[in-house]
Amino acid sequence: MHAIVVSSPGGSSALEYTEVPDPVPGPDEVLVDVAAAGVNYTDVYHREGRYPLKTPFVVGSEGAGTVSAVGSGVTDLAVGDRVGWVGVLGGYAEKAIIPAARAIPLPDDLSFDLAAAVLLQGLTAHYLTHSTYAVKAGDDVLVHAAAGGMGLLLTQIVKRLGGRVIGTVSTEEKEKLAREAGADDVLRYEGFAEAVRERTGGQGVHVVYDGVGAATFDGSLDSLRLRGHLALYGAASGPVAPFDPQRLNQGGSLSLTRPKLGDYIVTREELLARANDVLGWVASGALKVHISNRYPLADARKAHDDLEGRRTTGKLLLIP
Repeated sequence: MHAIVVSSPGGSSALEYTEVPDPVPGPDEVLVDVAAAGVNYTDVYHREGRYPLKTPFVVGSEGAGTVSAVGSGVTDLAVGDRVGWVGVLGGYAEKAIIPAARAIPLPDDLSFDLAAAVLLQGLTAHYLTHSTYAVKAGDDVLVHAAAGGMGLLLTQIVKRLGGRVIGTVSTEEKEKLAREAGADDVLRYEGFAEAVRERTGGQGVHVVYDGVGAATFDGSLDSLRLRGHLALYGAASGPVAPFDPQRLNQGGSLSLTRPKLGDYIVTREELLARANDVLGWVASGALKVHISNRYPLADARKAHDDLEGRRTTGKLLLIP
């Protein structure tokens, strides 16, 4: 089979489209014929070595497809079942090994493309808005990169919960997408903290969902109201430099957390509870998923270049 392999961390050129042996499922594992794989910044961090992995490895931590073989001990999945997964390495390939405990059954009326496009970002948006900071009706919420795949989902879910969304974007085209998703107000990045204060009567927002990182971190803290919360869930612009925690005190007893999805889907019960919510919303049309681009598996380098170059909106997929 063909797969995208990283033998040595680096830029997008480190992504090698190559032939590898077909994997064989072990105990409590299933083999899946991959129909679509999601492209995420986590994949970039793995490729760069920011999140170190033993090399060589097959990139990709999200996808969807059909079970083609099952290992010993697997009783609740069978050949032909439609499944998705998140947080399991190896998705940029024609076939992938998935632990049975992490395989997510898909609704019959949900396409593989939509499943692969929503699982990682949808589950992330779910835990951020329901657990990291549980959004309440009337909350003011700042969503960075509001026209990206994560931003569009966060905006819709915050609106479902009754919050008011202020989004940041870089272009007029992206502003249009953010507003279509339900954003109440949309700002450019330059001077956004001051603009947020103006739009909240000088108080600031209850929570900032920040996946941008270094470029927005200071402004995110300055956008918070008394006892506000900053959920720094990513670092698309680079990691945040060390800072003095006293700044949280000076800002008004602020809270900062650096969460990750794996800690919010520890058990199969929690994984399926969040997945069933998100997939159910998508299947019913209550949650819209914007797929920006689909690339052949061999074009993984271009997908990463487009993602890092901010030339896309919504979700990117690789199609084996």
